Amino acid sequence: MKRSIERGSRPDAGSSFSFDIPSAAARDFSSDTVTQPDAAMRRAMAGAVVGDDVQRTDPTVLELENRAAALLYMEAALFVTSGTMGNQLALIAASEPGCEVILPDSCHIVIHEAAASARLAQVQLRTMAAPLGVPDPDVVESLIRLTPEDIHSPRTAVVTYENPTSDGALVAPSLMEDLARLAGRHRIHVHVDGARIFHAAAALGTSAAELARHADSVTFCLSKGLGAPIGSMLCGSRNFIERARRARKWLGGGWRQAGVIAAAGLVALENRHEAGRDIERARRTAGELANIAGCEVLWERQTINMIFLRLPGGQDEVLMQELSARRLGHYPPERGLWRFVVHRDITDEALGDLVVAMAAALRQARR
Repeated sequence: MKRSIERGSRPDAGSSFSFDIPSAAARDFSSDTVTQPDAAMRRAMAGAVVGDDVQRTDPTVLELENRAAALLYMEAALFVTSGTMGNQLALIAASEPGCEVILPDSCHIVIHEAAASARLAQVQLRTMAAPLGVPDPDVVESLIRLTPEDIHSPRTAVVTYENPTSDGALVAPSLMEDLARLAGRHRIHVHVDGARIFHAAAALGTSAAELARHADSVTFCLSKGLGAPIGSMLCGSRNFIERARRARKWLGGGWRQAGVIAAAGLVALENRHEAGRDIERARRTAGELANIAGCEVLWERQTINMIFLRLPGGQDEVLMQELSARRLGHYPPERGLWRFVVHRDITDEALGDLVVAMAAALRQARR
């Protein structure tokens, strides 16, 4: 899908300014990574105090890392470019080449990270079938391999899963605790890919810290649902983060005057309180879509700010035409499944137009 970019005028140095940039993101349901930095975020970026992050002298980056660690009640955090980088650094820091990682077969590390685990962490992924990406502790335990005298088998070093999952499900704190207890018995590192962990916490009626309590390391994205233009955080123990910091250097991920970007991340952390609003707007819109004959909303996946649905056979192309005609950004269905993401930039008008587009597409199906 081609997205248009509309640019605002550049303010004169030293002048007061505000940003009010019309954005295609206001009508783009493809992801919550399309959001534009708002005026408060742009002012924070413009006024950021910076240093050199590689030398650990950038005060804004240090503030962001300390703030992220505190929110998750973890010892330390590392500012990285993306969730993919954070996940891969976690695997590198928690394992050695030739080790094995157990994880659901539909998770981001398996599906959307371009086999980086094989190329960078040099680990073997042992996937398991997990309904909607939610791991079963009994299945996990059956896959663990630790026998040192067996030269035929790799050593299991990490168990990792998502919360929320890519399939739109939540992993309850009680299940997370069971997995943590299991991994602890076998001295295996637990990494949680919490790209949208604040949405998971809002949906579960708990805190991100409570979810992180059952993990040795957690990644979360500043650019998914929180509004930052770039960046993710990797959180864990001090020793773990120091290993990850060295690995980040290997990957060319050392920032310089990154405080400009970290300032956006600090504002994004304040935006975490909007997660509940995004979830509620998504649920309300899903209810309106479900009232349209032929639109099958998958309510078991309706947990955070995403709407998953299916249409009758042959109507996917018609809906794509209706969405494009109304200039609504979208991804095509994947294996017959549509996903629409509600985020802070989506307008109420766009939500209404989505319902209108769906009704028009399915009306054609009944002719």
